[in-house]
Amino acid sequence: MENPPEDRVTEQGFSAAEIDTSKPHPARLYDFYLGGKDHYEVDREAAFEALAAFPSIQICAQVNRFFMHRATRWLAAEAGIRQFLDIGTGIPTEPNLHQIAQGIAPETRVVYADNDPIVLTHARALLRSSPEGRTAYIHADVREPESILDAAALHDTLDMNQPVALSLNAVMHFVPDESKPYDLVATLVDALPSGSYLVVSHCTGEFAPEAWEEMVAVYRRGGIPAQVRSAGEVARFFDGLEFVEPGLEVPHRWKPEPGQPLADVTDAEASFYAGVARKP
Repeated sequence: MENPPEDRVTEQGFSAAEIDTSKPHPARLYDFYLGGKDHYEVDREAAFEALAAFPSIQICAQVNRFFMHRATRWLAAEAGIRQFLDIGTGIPTEPNLHQIAQGIAPETRVVYADNDPIVLTHARALLRSSPEGRTAYIHADVREPESILDAAALHDTLDMNQPVALSLNAVMHFVPDESKPYDLVATLVDALPSGSYLVVSHCTGEFAPEAWEEMVAVYRRGGIPAQVRSAGEVARFFDGLEFVEPGLEVPHRWKPEPGQPLADVTDAEASFYAGVARKP
């Protein structure tokens, strides 16, 4: 697939130069935790505060990333999914979702969406599709689901009459209750046909409550809305859907694979819940 110029990656005409470096951004913090280089001093300062509050945050991020790999492989190989909508994409970190899915089924189509301008500047990496498949990128916010569902890039890339895997990895803990997160997810799921899947991973404070209380405070001091949730609260995102075994789990125990990285971390080090569910 030919890669469009960076300033034409989205239909909104957004300028990739408009990157706010005055406050941290969750995508850049996540990049720091994963050992990336696409962050600024303000992000590093917040990340060091986060590490002081919860020293395992880098392990936590890696465990979540490996869950995304396994969930994508299972959806492509076992569930036969050939279309993915990944919201809260983050800064590209190989292997990206489309690389995993297209490695199994080259004809797979993937739409990425994120609200951080720095992700837009790296969108070329997300658009390197296999010749048989296709990828697209939308600059949009999960808190405005209609901006994603109505985007021409979505409908040009995916057939919304065929099953889609909606991936919300490590994004809904940045949508506090006052923003009606359950309604937002329901709006997205309602737009998908029967046979589609929802993938959610979400930070929890259940295993290390004091550390995560301070973690949330670090993010909020940086102007980032954050809210960790219990297992029951995360499970609500899947209301009306059919959980894939083993249901809602800490991510390193969701369909573990032989020799998978970080398989022996503690639940407190992971501090995530994750699950995949099918829309009847």
